[in-house]
Amino acid sequence: MLSADRLRAQLESAQRHIVTARARAGRVATAAGATAATTGLFTPAVTGESLLAAVIATGAGLALLPTGRSEGHQKKTVTVLYLSPGVSFAGVMLAERIVPGTHWGEALAVVAWTAGVWLLRPARAARHMLVPPLPAPAEPLAGDPADTNPAARFWSERVAIEGGAAPGTVLDDVERTGPESLRAVIRSAAPGLPVPDISIRHLSALMDVPETLIKIGPVPGRGASVRLLTVGDVQETDPMSLWAQQIAPLAMPGSVITHVHHEPVKETQ
Repeated sequence: MLSADRLRAQLESAQRHIVTARARAGRVATAAGATAATTGLFTPAVTGESLLAAVIATGAGLALLPTGRSEGHQKKTVTVLYLSPGVSFAGVMLAERIVPGTHWGEALAVVAWTAGVWLLRPARAARHMLVPPLPAPAEPLAGDPADTNPAARFWSERVAIEGGAAPGTVLDDVERTGPESLRAVIRSAAPGLPVPDISIRHLSALMDVPETLIKIGPVPGRGASVRLLTVGDVQETDPMSLWAQQIAPLAMPGSVITHVHHEPVKETQ
């Protein structure tokens, strides 16, 4: 069963794919319109088909636009914005047929329409007025060890992908603790979200390491957005880690060492 966070991440991923596909379709439509308008400067052969295609595309897009989420002036503004590329395109094509020959003003109109629609993207602006765009996906922080560390790179390519053992995570602070052991911090790539539940069985299969040698637990003093990963037989030497993993669970559950004071060793005479 998918966790709520993982389901939300998958839904957002699907929405981003739809938004990307819609944006690419808009770019293709703009390029096709510019090509048709440029061709129309010299021949009327494509005028009828181009106008029909513009009417169908604009009408279909307007029918799918969720204008029910708006009312009053906002609804009118959204409708005008969405119609403006198709209506202005029809105006350019009709002007090319009315004006005899090829006039420089027609060419200027084609350039203005193409640049305006390509840069301003009024149809997208109309949709964003009704449905605010999703926030940009979290990017790995600059200098992430995934750029240089083999373990972190393996994690990003095999473990943190969709369908992997820990999607939406990053491996930080990788520390080799022995010939066949390491310790690292698993961090959620999205700020404010917890690290998802990670199947040690799945991770064991990906890493080809026995399940008994993989441990995932809390990072002392940190929240659920990070988890401590240990692989292999790690011999702890850090006092805070020793306390958190070996002493506190047995003697004082829930306690955390926040500071270690080292007294200098005095030499005896």
